[in-house]
Amino acid sequence: MKPLERPFSRLAPGDPLRPWLPVTVVNPATQQAVSAYALIDTGADACALPAYLAPMLGFRLRSGKPKRISTGNGDTTAYSHVVRVELPECGYATEDTHVDFMTGLSVPLLGAEGFLSEFVLMVDYPRKRFSLR
Repeated sequence: MKPLERPFSRLAPGDPLRPWLPVTVVNPATQQAVSAYALIDTGADACALPAYLAPMLGFRLRSGKPKRISTGNGDTTAYSHVVRVELPECGYATEDTHVDFMTGLSVPLLGAEGFLSEFVLMVDYPRKRFSLR
C-alpha cells in the first residue's frame, strides 16, 4: 500500500477539525457496500459502526453475535458482523473481520483491532494532518 497522507477535515461547518478518513465498508458475503467518512480513533480498542449501517450492508442487526461493551457514553450491546474496510484512495482493504455495530453511534470509528494495528499512524496535531503507512 502506498502511504496515505491527509489533512484533518470537518464533516459539517462549525465542527472541529478531526482525522476523518473516507472508507468503503463491504459485506463480503453479499458485496453490498457503503461509503462513509470514518474517524481515526486511537482510544478505541476495536472498530465500531453505527447500527443504521447494518441493513444498508444486508445485515439484520440483532442476528449478529451480541456483546456487552463499555463506551464513553456508558454500557451498551453491540452486534458483531463480518465486514471488510477498504480505503479507495490507496487500494488497501482489510481482511474480513468482525466489527461491532452499535446503536447510539453516529459515525464509523476506526480503532486498533481490525484496522489501526495494521498501520504506522502518524498524527501531526499542530499541522492538523495524519498519515497511514
